[in-house]
Amino acid sequence: MTINCKGKLIDLASPKVMGILNITPDSFFDGGKYNDEKEILRQVDKMLSGGATFIDVGAYSSRPGADFLSEKEELKRIVPIVELILEHFPETLISVDTYRAKVARKCIEVGAALINDISGGKMDEYMLQTVADLQVPYIMMHMRGNPKTMQGLTDYDDLVKDIIFYFSERIVTARALGVIDIIIDPGFGFAKTLEQNYELLSKLELFKMTDKPLLVGISRKSMIYKLLETTPDKALNATTSLNTVALQKGASILRVHDVKEAMECVKLVEMLSQ
Repeated sequence: MTINCKGKLIDLASPKVMGILNITPDSFFDGGKYNDEKEILRQVDKMLSGGATFIDVGAYSSRPGADFLSEKEELKRIVPIVELILEHFPETLISVDTYRAKVARKCIEVGAALINDISGGKMDEYMLQTVADLQVPYIMMHMRGNPKTMQGLTDYDDLVKDIIFYFSERIVTARALGVIDIIIDPGFGFAKTLEQNYELLSKLELFKMTDKPLLVGISRKSMIYKLLETTPDKALNATTSLNTVALQKGASILRVHDVKEAMECVKLVEMLSQ
């Protein structure tokens, strides 16, 4: 199971780690933390040194109730950061966390390698065709509505069955347009209650039927810290525990704030599987 990133084949049979770099002022955990070049480069260096295969750069917070950000402002935030990272770490495989086709296209043009879309192409009608034109790997996530409305859209007939059906439809649509490398993300925390997040994790192995690599992003999320009655900054140990479960149930990519700890999970689970 491989994906082609800028001519380099990445084998996802061995799980990989994607480090999160939020350059937003309002992300739930690290909002406003990386707001100057030195801090950004220090964090990227730390994640790459820790074993990250991908760096996921986001300029628009998708937390529940997040404020609207114009396309112009998103471009203004994210493009210089992609350029900055590649200037100092030219081999970095950058994933661009955006649902906007124009933002995705511009970032790929300046050197990014993947597109990570929380809406699976549903919030911008041009996204899937843009991905097909650019011929880059595409991470499609499951979400209902948008970040402002999603938490009111949690009524499912059958949670896992409904999400797998969603991916079946989106994959067929993307394939028809010419998208080749597709990764699916079940969208923990997006249009799901706390209980539904755990149901989803407990049945994660069922997503193998899509025959696509699976990305799991649960790092320090409210499904962890609310259940444990703590805060995001104290949720690393629990995140590590659930990342281990996700790997055992078939995750190909862990999207995390804490790369070193996630890499330790990968190494331990791989050793167990041998």
